[in-house]
Amino acid sequence: MTHQNDNSGKVWFITGASRGFGRVWADAALKRGDKVVATARKLESIADLKEKYGANVLTLELDVTNPNQVKATVAQAHAHFGRLDIVLNNAGYSLVGTIEECSADEIKAMYETNVLGPVAVIQAALPLLREQGGGHILGTSSNLGHVVLPVIGYYCSTKWAFEAIHESLALEVKDFGIKVTIIEPGAYATEFGTQDSLKFAAGLDIYQDFKTQFFNGLGEMEKGDPDATPEAIFKIVDAENPPLRINLGSNNLPWVRAAYTERLASWEEWDAVAKTAQGVSK
Repeated sequence: MTHQNDNSGKVWFITGASRGFGRVWADAALKRGDKVVATARKLESIADLKEKYGANVLTLELDVTNPNQVKATVAQAHAHFGRLDIVLNNAGYSLVGTIEECSADEIKAMYETNVLGPVAVIQAALPLLREQGGGHILGTSSNLGHVVLPVIGYYCSTKWAFEAIHESLALEVKDFGIKVTIIEPGAYATEFGTQDSLKFAAGLDIYQDFKTQFFNGLGEMEKGDPDATPEAIFKIVDAENPPLRINLGSNNLPWVRAAYTERLASWEEWDAVAKTAQGVSK
């Protein structure tokens, strides 16, 4: 079921709408006349959307790590506007620290937000989307769902998990008329790199120079303009056959292409050894 010719516009459910892409896309969707359920951990951080857009926006407090609250909030959102066309998981943060430095509790906490939180939203939304005859699930991943950087390896790992979950989901829900798209931004000048979106593990002196070089490199990286992204997102949600994956920005594809080229070359180089491990079929 599509609503792109519906005069009342599409209805969005967006997590992490207080800042970064979540805020940019919520604002842009409302500006084009769509309706938005904007959620954030602190209601006051999205209160201005209500003042600006009135009845077209419903602002709700939501901590995606609380499954009961997720279920109730998604149900409330669906009941309020009568349907949800787009469910956009955008909440997340990065843990800064080498593989050795980060504690198990820090890693678990990030997975709760970046992986289990989106899963809770998806599981809450699916029965409602099936009942209404379709919908579109979008998830904000990263180009780091295919390539990695040091010092934020655990964050990268949450995006690799996020990618696998959404790819599997797409196969499972296709017959219900539910579409799935993974959004993969490159480096953008959002609040993602601020203290609010980063948590730092206690550092070990032996990695200090390495991390300094890493952060210097990050600082020199070309960053895209977040306000240039909404049109790309609208093309995705308005498409009859949206892609499973879409890069945002111009730097992702060369980096990912190089990474996969290198992987394929390595697998090819060691293929003779791999085949010796097959054994004889029984």
